Amino acid sequence: MTFVENVLLGAAAAFVLTSLVALYRIVDGPTMPDRVIAVNVVGSNVVIVIALLAAAIGEPGALDIALVYALLNFLLSIAISKFTVERGGVL
Repeated sequence: MTFVENVLLGAAAAFVLTSLVALYRIVDGPTMPDRVIAVNVVGSNVVIVIALLAAAIGEPGALDIALVYALLNFLLSIAISKFTVERGGVL
């Protein structure tokens, strides 16, 4: 493995660790907006990890998967926010 591949895999591992920290906020978030933001952070980190892994292994087709996942993450954030506002969960 080359140095660049090792750096990309290390960066992907760092984003996975960040996602694990955000999982705590999803489970133990004091308010619903905290949980929504944490879910969005985890989704964004997953997109970044997929893109970094695609670059590390040289598979450009995985970038399409990352793009679709990013769009789904955005729609999920909008849906959760709309549901929260309609239920009166916004402070």
